[in-house]
Amino acid sequence: MTFELDRTAAVTPLGAGSYAAHLDAGWVVGGGVNGGYVLAVAAAALRAEVADAGHLDPVSTSAYYLSPSVPGPATVRTRVLRAGGRRSTVAATLSQEQDGVQVDRLTVLAVLGTVEAGGAPGGDAAVEAVRREPAPVDLPPVEECVSASDAPDGGRLAPPLMQRLDLRLDPAYAGWAVGRPSRTGVVQGWMRLADHRPPDPWSLLVVVDALPPVSFDLGLPGWAPTVELTVHVRQRPVDGWLRVRHATRTVAGGSFEEDCEVWDEAGHLVAQSRQLALLPRAPRDPS
Repeated sequence: MTFELDRTAAVTPLGAGSYAAHLDAGWVVGGGVNGGYVLAVAAAALRAEVADAGHLDPVSTSAYYLSPSVPGPATVRTRVLRAGGRRSTVAATLSQEQDGVQVDRLTVLAVLGTVEAGGAPGGDAAVEAVRREPAPVDLPPVEECVSASDAPDGGRLAPPLMQRLDLRLDPAYAGWAVGRPSRTGVVQGWMRLADHRPPDPWSLLVVVDALPPVSFDLGLPGWAPTVELTVHVRQRPVDGWLRVRHATRTVAGGSFEEDCEVWDEAGHLVAQSRQLALLPRAPRDPS
């Protein structure tokens, strides 16, 4: 395995549906390890558990974040609810030892199967006749978008997660970085992994949670921990840049929803997600 995501999200079988993992410090952002990466680690165990059925792609995944993950050893316990046919349904809980006690970090329920390539024939002319998907978000060319290296410090103060990504933000929604948020509730841009690992259905679990939170564009900086994240992988992406758009319509009760859409370079919608996240805490008055 030559790519960083494959190395750092790998799991080792322990028997009886349990797997050992190690959460890498390179995926830290805010107050813990990035939620999309932690989900990919759990999904690696789920894929291994139903590999004999040939179900390696996370078609639909729902995750609940119970406590912030930290770099270091982790254990994933899996449970197969249904295996075989076109889909397998599996559950998992990822935990870490804290003060001598196993603390659950994440619990997942997922449907795994095989995701076809965008535009692949479905075999049913009537179904193909009503095929629908939203057009890709309109973005400026990659070279006209904003990267972490454009910051005054050259990106050196960016969280470790940003070094795992090649991320170019749409300037229209990147003003929060210089104290001028658009307050539209949108963050969008081009994305690929920094080592140019080709995107696949599994890596899309990371992609949907890798942009800065839309709360930044609302003028609310700070860590916005995820409570729940549901991801639908719709099609297998082609190699190249991904267009990613996050948007919110509701901010209430101390939380906000964040809807994500991801398109590949062929213009196909390859993933959708919705997450519920907590609003960043207001900074304390030093006085």
